[in-house]
Amino acid sequence: MKMPISKSQSGFSLVELLIASAIGLIAIMAMTQLFDMGMNATFTVTQRAETQEEMRAGIELMTKDISLAGAGLPSGGLQMASGASTLVACNQTGICYVPGDAYPLSATGVKNYMYGILPGFGNGVQSSAVIPAAPAAVNDSITSIYCDYNFPLTNFSFTFPTTTTATVGPATTITAGLPTNILAPGGLNVGDLMLISVSTPGNGTGSQGTSSAQTATAVAEITGLPNSATIDFASSDALNFNQTGANSLASAVTTLGSNLGSGNTVNICRLYAVTYFLQVPPAGGTVQSPRLMRQVNGLTAVPVADGIINLQFSYDVISSTSGLMNANLSNPIAAGDSPALIQKVNIWLMGESLLQKGKKSQSMYLATSVSTGNMSFCNSYSSSGTVCQ
Repeated sequence: MKMPISKSQSGFSLVELLIASAIGLIAIMAMTQLFDMGMNATFTVTQRAETQEEMRAGIELMTKDISLAGAGLPSGGLQMASGASTLVACNQTGICYVPGDAYPLSATGVKNYMYGILPGFGNGVQSSAVIPAAPAAVNDSITSIYCDYNFPLTNFSFTFPTTTTATVGPATTITAGLPTNILAPGGLNVGDLMLISVSTPGNGTGSQGTSSAQTATAVAEITGLPNSATIDFASSDALNFNQTGANSLASAVTTLGSNLGSGNTVNICRLYAVTYFLQVPPAGGTVQSPRLMRQVNGLTAVPVADGIINLQFSYDVISSTSGLMNANLSNPIAAGDSPALIQKVNIWLMGESLLQKGKKSQSMYLATSVSTGNMSFCNSYSSSGTVCQ
């Protein structure tokens, strides 16, 4: 009988196993690195998309408000009541959101002068808080002022039994589709600003024995709305609009007579004084990053966009003396130019991503320019020299 012969089978040597393991580890590490790079790229795209979304939301709102600046206001601006400083960007509880919170002087030094745009150079952060991530130390605010045509008041008549109270009634002609109740949704609120113009036609050309047409204009702040037929303008208003003095509501009513039903015309619109600024939320809150805020009239400010760390404006302004354009002025008032002659507003907004991976975050700028079609215009080609209207 033949005995079975066993044959030895060859295997992997230790060296071969080590080489195979090394190749496998290199392949796994390469795949892991590729996966990590893909995840980082996805996270970066998400960060940038989120930041762009926040910035675009802020830019769109600012663009809308700034493009309406000056609509409904008298050409060249409006002198308000003299006396205590009239406040901008403050609410009914006494909180003022920007450091320089008073209306500026006019070109002739008159206090409390309202323009369609109020530049706020260097006062764009509430309570002057520091934003460490901002690349520039300067943050600006801006206030745009215009009549609210989304809630027109043409369906109402207004009379003033006293200089601090208006009685609201139906207009002679009611326009269908327009509000018929001042307290309707989107209607008037305590803290709203009202532009009141009182006009009398006069009875002649202004020569002896006759009177010429007159118009008195004032801005008043609503201090009470006891019912849909009464608006109160008490002198204890939060923003100091309802003062006794030049161009106050009391002065406007007194100038043309308290009986406004005798041929006189009263035109009223709600003014929107919209201020944009940055706020740094307090530590420990649900929101930690700086954010863009929007504040209207004497109401409480509301957030518009999160993660906004820098806000800057510059202005293209026509010089009232030379008639030439002064471009990219960051502080036109300090440069001696009138805000009434601002023709374009340039906006720079910088956002930082809210999503962070460790200490990694994305930041970017978004810039745009807005023309101000409702502001004053200077004609430098007039035969009598530069004429501003």
